[in-house]
Amino acid sequence: FNSLNHDMTLSEFKFIWYMEYSHRMWGRVVGLAYILPAAYFWRRGWLSRPLKGCVLALCGLVCFQGLLGWYMVKSGLEEKPDSYDIPRVSQYRLAAHLGSALVLYSASLWTGLSLLLPRHKLPETHQLLRLRQYAHGTTALIFLTALSGAFVAGLDAGLVYNSFPKMGERWIPDDLLAFSPVLRNIFENPTTVQFDHRILGIASIAAVTALYLFSRKISLPRRTRMAVTSLLAIACMQ
Repeated sequence: FNSLNHDMTLSEFKFIWYMEYSHRMWGRVVGLAYILPAAYFWRRGWLSRPLKGCVLALCGLVCFQGLLGWYMVKSGLEEKPDSYDIPRVSQYRLAAHLGSALVLYSASLWTGLSLLLPRHKLPETHQLLRLRQYAHGTTALIFLTALSGAFVAGLDAGLVYNSFPKMGERWIPDDLLAFSPVLRNIFENPTTVQFDHRILGIASIAAVTALYLFSRKISLPRRTRMAVTSLLAIACMQ
């Protein structure tokens, strides 16, 4: 307020404050939704030994996620006496917070579906093995794309260029490698960060489409085919 936002009203500040407060409270509710039932099921003896390991890992991830959130927000509150830039959290910590959330969500979904749905026993053909490997590779690419989005958000890199598919008047902007050393551009140059996010996004939609087309050539269970089709639909919408 003292450095930049002199005209901010109290109601505008309250909107930001309640957004943050709600996020924290919701995170605590999520933590309780993990830990309390886990303790109850454990005490009742309803968890097998492998499942106990999964439950401990998930509860640990929930606590780690909260710790990362605090560590991330702390970076946005640190005094920077020589800087009059917009106060923002570290893009590195934001990416770590988002990445941890994605791992937690994916692990929760995987564990839940493994308990609810029986595993299909399919013949381990060469095509099925290739499909599984390609699906894992696509998953990693989507995860990397999401993490690159955290860097875009952390640096406000979306404000640098707002035209597509070109960035301004060029396919490859002039200031793509403006920082030194070169590796620093990938994480700290807003232009490079936005450029990488665009490339990764295009690569992700291409990989998901290829995965869908490849899956059409293999005889798969209905549930698996529905999952691949839903993945393509969600990727297109995204």
